[in-house]
Amino acid sequence: MTTMEAPRRRRRWPWFVALVVVLGLLVVAWFIADSLIRGLVTTAVRAGVVQQLGLPADQQVDVEIEGMMVPQLVGGTFHDVTVSSDDVALDGTAADVSVQLNDVEYRGDTPGKMASGTAVVTFDQAQLQSLLQNVDGLPTSSVGLKEPDITATVSLSVFGAKVPVGVAMEPSASNGALVLTPQSFSVAGATMTAADVSSRFGSLAGALTQPRSICIADRLPAGVTLTGMKVAGDTLVADLSINGDLAVDTSLQQKGTCS
Repeated sequence: MTTMEAPRRRRRWPWFVALVVVLGLLVVAWFIADSLIRGLVTTAVRAGVVQQLGLPADQQVDVEIEGMMVPQLVGGTFHDVTVSSDDVALDGTAADVSVQLNDVEYRGDTPGKMASGTAVVTFDQAQLQSLLQNVDGLPTSSVGLKEPDITATVSLSVFGAKVPVGVAMEPSASNGALVLTPQSFSVAGATMTAADVSSRFGSLAGALTQPRSICIADRLPAGVTLTGMKVAGDTLVADLSINGDLAVDTSLQQKGTCS
C-alpha cells in the first residue's frame, strides 16, 4: 500500500521579507521627504524674517520647527516654531533675540495667525548702555551688570565738589516699562541704604533714591508685551509675550504705549 505524501507547504517568508523591504523604503522615503520639506520651509521662514525686519542679507537666522513636517504641512499648521538671531537691530540698539511660536497657520483664511508666542531678548552691557542712553541723570558709560542688579555711578554736586555715588538697581517690568528700583548705594567704599543717602545728601539725592521708569512698549508692536526683566550673569534678559493675532491684525503691528 503506497503512502501518499502530504502537500508541500509553500514557503511564504520571501513575501514577508519583500513586505519589510517595501515598508523600510517607504519609511526612508518619508524621512527624506520630511527632511527636504523642513529645509525648504526653514529657508523660506528665514528669508521672510530677514525681509520683514530689514536685516542684512547675511544675518544669521536660525529656524527650528519641532515634529514631523509632512503631517504639519498637510494640516496647515506648524505647532512649534523657534526663530533666533544674535545682534538684531532694535530701535537704536541691538540684542540677541529668540522667538517661540505655537500653532502657526500658514494657509487658509488667516495665514500667520497663531495660538500664542513668547520672545526672549538678551542685552549685554554695551547694548544695555545703548538702550539707556537717553535716560536723564543716568550716565550710560557707568552702567554695568552685576546679578541681580543693574549698576551705575552718579555724581552729586556738594558745595561745588563732585561726589560719586554708586547705585545698584533691581530691574522689573511694569505696564510696558523697564523699572529700575534702587536697592543699595555705595559712597566712598561704604554701603548705604536709600534712607542713609537721603539723610546725608538731602534733596540732592531725591531722584537718585526713587525708581526710574523707562518706556519700552513704544519701541515694540502693540501686540508684543513686556512681561519680565532680570539680570542673569552678565546680561539683561527681557521676557515678552506675543498676541496670536499679531500677523493678521494691523492695529497690533503699530507701536505700543506705556500706561
